[in-house]
Amino acid sequence: MAAKGIRPSGSGKAGVPGKPGDSPIVGAGKGAGPQKAFGSKQASGVQRAPGAQTAAGLDKPVAKAKATGKAGASSKRRSQPIPEAVTNRMARRIAIAMGVPSLLGMASFVVSYLLVSRGILDIPPAITLVTSGGFFLLGLVGLSYGLFSASWESQPGSLLGFEQIGVNISRLKQSLRQPPAAS
Repeated sequence: MAAKGIRPSGSGKAGVPGKPGDSPIVGAGKGAGPQKAFGSKQASGVQRAPGAQTAAGLDKPVAKAKATGKAGASSKRRSQPIPEAVTNRMARRIAIAMGVPSLLGMASFVVSYLLVSRGILDIPPAITLVTSGGFFLLGLVGLSYGLFSASWESQPGSLLGFEQIGVNISRLKQSLRQPPAAS
């Protein structure tokens, strides 16, 4: 069964618009004229399910919840935001601990290509794949390291932050075990 508004063409392919201009997609087809905004009253060719909201109507429940001070169940678990200094420390550590290995993973493809294409060295493709995969895996470990090695206190920790990893993991486990605070 073809979708509503789409007619099978004479070529035997179901779901293909019958002739130019028959497309149910706004602005498609020959001579369709100017584009119409999605969700506008002009885009009447678009079929919507009963009760479906337009793009402009999607933010109405959010605005209503903000106005009444009642948010959904997802905000019950909301706690105070992470201080900006802590966020900056985490971002800096993640950028270094994840960025450097990821760049090396990409560079291993380029270096391998240059060495093989210029006849300097014959590197099997499996070696290139394992090398770049190892660097990308190291970047994934660096993401976790950058997150957990940053001091979550207002004062900065040490340069490498190894002493913070255990403390921050235990804090995370404790926060997962605690029931959400009633607000």
